[in-house]
Amino acid sequence: MEKFKNKNLRASSKNWISRQSSDPYSRLAKKEGYRSRSAFKLIDINKKFNFLKNNLNIMDLGSSPGGWSQVISNVNKNGKNLSVDILQMEKIKNIFFFKKDFNDVDFLKFVDDFFNNSKVDLVLSDMAVNTTGNRDLDAFKTNSLALEVVNLSKNVLKNKSYLLLKFFTGRDDDILIKAVKDFFEKTIRIKPDSSRKDSREMYLLCKNLKTV
Repeated sequence: MEKFKNKNLRASSKNWISRQSSDPYSRLAKKEGYRSRSAFKLIDINKKFNFLKNNLNIMDLGSSPGGWSQVISNVNKNGKNLSVDILQMEKIKNIFFFKKDFNDVDFLKFVDDFFNNSKVDLVLSDMAVNTTGNRDLDAFKTNSLALEVVNLSKNVLKNKSYLLLKFFTGRDDDILIKAVKDFFEKTIRIKPDSSRKDSREMYLLCKNLKTV
């Protein structure tokens, strides 16, 4: 049988499809019903640091398609889970999804209302900009986005709390790292096993918001 070839696919798309089909975490995600392989990044990090628990107030920023939200749903069954993205996300049990830009001026009021004026125990962000192929530009834009997450987290987190966010090593990552160290008592750089080795992607786990 002759294999189907889509001549309209760009080389980058073909490489992505090839990498996905050969990636063990992509296959495992499909087998276990996760919407994305990124679910295993959160699972891996939590196994080591044990910050994701039951009965918490949790906010997942940039949640679509829902891999991290699925992990949250399985653990925080008696807490309140808010997932936010500018893209649509299909329903997940125990998750309230809000299609919204977290930088909108009315976002903080919505968060206060959702959590009944209680602060948040854990903010998660697996967000990154759409990559352009320019690694320095991608790092700059993604790390700028991560810095916006840090600024939001200062306003919504409890003092004894966690922030986990993605960043790219490279341009201006020192600005982001300085910011989290200014605002949190402890920060840890993490490269989970499920993160591709050739990726600049890393994570910062930030613990305990400093009091002013």
